[in-house]
Amino acid sequence: MSEDAPGAGLRVDKWLWYARFFKSRTLAAAMCNAGRLRLGGVVVSKAHHRVRPGDVLTFPQGRHVRVIRVVALASRRGPAVEARLLYEDLAPPRPETRLPVSDGRPAGSGRPTKRDRRALDRLRQIP
Repeated sequence: MSEDAPGAGLRVDKWLWYARFFKSRTLAAAMCNAGRLRLGGVVVSKAHHRVRPGDVLTFPQGRHVRVIRVVALASRRGPAVEARLLYEDLAPPRPETRLPVSDGRPAGSGRPTKRDRRALDRLRQIP
């Protein structure tokens, strides 16, 4: 079945690359081959699996788990604005809620002194 036939779908690694979830098609294929991608709740273990409009993809991306509904197929990797039209984000990543790690020094007070560094090393238990 060719990719130009109606209802044929598109390789999932190509679609993920076209939709700009991965910087390269190789990275998208590696995600599929590692078995970390689900299509409609079923684990996809091959990059050549076909994706069609209406399919739901679930995969990890950084610290977040993305849940994406395929809205359209693409014929090329276009700009980000065009790529955003290819999917609907069902679980958008939430903003970071982690607090920044502080060593107790006020921000903008310059580099720590040797005494401060030794105190930090003792705190971290570095010999």
